[in-house]
Amino acid sequence: MNEAEPTYHIPVLLQESIKGMNLHDKGIYVDVTFGGGGHSKEILKKMGANSHLYSFDQDEDAEKNIVHDNRFTFVRSNFRYLYNFLRYYHVDKVDAILADLGVSSHHFDDSERGFSFRFDSNLDMRMNQQAKRTAATIVNTYSEEQLANIFYLYGELRNSRKLATTITQKRGQKPIITTADFLEIVKPFLGKDKEKKELAKVFQALRIEVNQEMDALKEMLSTAAEVLKPGGRLVVITYHSLEDRMVKNMIKTGNIEGNIEKDFFGRMQTPFHPINNKVIIPSEEEILRNPRSRSAKLRIAEKL
Repeated sequence: MNEAEPTYHIPVLLQESIKGMNLHDKGIYVDVTFGGGGHSKEILKKMGANSHLYSFDQDEDAEKNIVHDNRFTFVRSNFRYLYNFLRYYHVDKVDAILADLGVSSHHFDDSERGFSFRFDSNLDMRMNQQAKRTAATIVNTYSEEQLANIFYLYGELRNSRKLATTITQKRGQKPIITTADFLEIVKPFLGKDKEKKELAKVFQALRIEVNQEMDALKEMLSTAAEVLKPGGRLVVITYHSLEDRMVKNMIKTGNIEGNIEKDFFGRMQTPFHPINNKVIIPSEEEILRNPRSRSAKLRIAEKL
């Protein structure tokens, strides 16, 4: 990788997550969130000479960080297609899957991608820049009810209904094209003392919808349960309650809804055994080095 790599994204819970993968020689590993390549590079350092790593990312910018190693394969795809691409590469089962579900620093710091309210740019937020739906598409075409649901479910905003009503009214006067257009509408609904925190929730909600993140996560977790070898590891870093709940439920019950199913003997049916019953969180030292790691939670499970 080039020397500029650390500016793309600082990997969170790096050593804890790599240790959780239980690397060994002749292993097949998957990093479904390549990004700046921080986790993948560390996996390559610590895995055996006869191992192989497949790393997924749908963002073309991530390709600039590709590792040149004959034990490495980069897959330009959303991780929801994990099963399809493993079959394409004739991989039946894998030894560990790592997912760092956070948005990279690169996306928040890119003034032209529309992920951050710090910059005036097109209201975009697409991870895959070939996709058609943008954040502007959503705020200009979704119904009032759809918008309210997005802000409530994905942003956990109590005033989601009022926010949706105002957006649908304002877009009738002129299209909402840029982040500045959007901020002009939503800022009056946010408390001054918590403005940045609430803006982050609004932008998070739109980003999740643009990229269909919850649907993609559901598909990836279901695939993980299918393609991991017995004893294989699922290692997931989450950043907000929605995705963390899905991961927790999958590990505990074998489905993202958390529905408990028992066999004839009353034993819970789940494909996983949690390695850490208590979530692993960043140390104070890591949070000081990288404030964006503050909300990170690491869950590790073993395939039964």
